[in-house]
Amino acid sequence: MTSSDLKLKIFRKIDGLEGADLNEFYGILSNFINGKSEVDDWASLSQEQQNGILNALDQVNANKGIPHEKVISKFRNIY
Repeated sequence: MTSSDLKLKIFRKIDGLEGADLNEFYGILSNFINGKSEVDDWASLSQEQQNGILNALDQVNANKGIPHEKVISKFRNIY
């Protein structure tokens, strides 16, 4: 398979994605492309910072997060 064939095959798969699946794929792709710098960034954080991020992720996964639109609206009203 040539590079062009592979790119076309990938494009067709991506083109079939919608909504949350497309957003999830974009996140995975971004993480893959930026992976090495992110690993270095993570390693440079203190244990307390890493624990804070992991705790925040746990809260988001437990649906305890605040939607982006709500946060922006709140601060637009303040400022």
